[in-house]
Amino acid sequence: FKSNKTKCFELLEIAGHVVEFSADQYGSRFIQQKLETATTEEKNMVYEEIMPQALALMTDVFGNYVIQKFFEHGLPAQRRELADKLFGHVLTLSLQMYGCRVIQKAIEVVDTDQKIKMVQELDGSVMRCVRDQNGNHVIQKCIECVPEEHIQFIVTTFFDQVVTLSTHPYGCRVIQRILEHCKNPKTQNKVMDEILGSVSMLAQDQYGNYVVQHVLEHGKPHERSIIIKELAGKIVHMSQQKFASNVVEKCLTFGGPAERLLLVNEMLGSTDENEPLQAMMKDQFANYVVQKVLETCDDQQRELILSRIKVHLNALKKYTYGKHIVARVEKLVAA
Repeated sequence: FKSNKTKCFELLEIAGHVVEFSADQYGSRFIQQKLETATTEEKNMVYEEIMPQALALMTDVFGNYVIQKFFEHGLPAQRRELADKLFGHVLTLSLQMYGCRVIQKAIEVVDTDQKIKMVQELDGSVMRCVRDQNGNHVIQKCIECVPEEHIQFIVTTFFDQVVTLSTHPYGCRVIQRILEHCKNPKTQNKVMDEILGSVSMLAQDQYGNYVVQHVLEHGKPHERSIIIKELAGKIVHMSQQKFASNVVEKCLTFGGPAERLLLVNEMLGSTDENEPLQAMMKDQFANYVVQKVLETCDDQQRELILSRIKVHLNALKKYTYGKHIVARVEKLVAA
């Protein structure tokens, strides 16, 4: 097959060899391409051959793609029967490198009754999946694709664990999916209360900061206000930290005019102390926050800040990070 590159094979010509083709890099790719436009006869042939070996192919480095393709392009009855093969194995497959991809595809495309039956097998193992490098993707897909009332067991597992999960490399993604897809007010309030109750800590965490940024970007205005109020008074300190500085930038981008003013005034300090702004301009992280301020503030504020910065332009040129600001300011002054 591989040596004869010029000849165009058709699916029916590999009859009797579908499973071995599926487990081969080139063979698998060939079947995937052909399934997209296959006739009913061709689909039936492939289906009859892969079904007895379906479970083995699901965890195979190349075979899993053929199974995924069949979930997309198989005939409705075939897709249902293929999904039946998953029952009893959903957890094992979810924790397996290639199996987890098949489960994700199935959760995306199979009929709702089968989705519901599949996810029930994860009941009692939700945390194990969330903390697993493969399983977490399956939990995310459940939250995205299964009607909310059928994944309550997933959601309630997270109650009182939201902060812990938000500081976990995979957990932080799962919490963001909950924020995006769970519309139930009780769920929303519970999850949000836990996040808002630890917002300063989360903002400074290498994973938690993504959750706080997500709320600033997609949350309700009053949630954004709570975060900004919570961080107010610590803005200069937060801006000098690698993770929290990204959160401060999001506050500036998505906060309302009054909130922005509050933050900017804090950075400017009182008239006689130029210190916060100066320290920020020299800092490897905070200098980006100052640049974001210049981007987001109104003309009046910009004039005030620029006049404060101009005093220090020459001094700033000595600092690696100060140079960024000098370049930005000179651009703005020219404009």
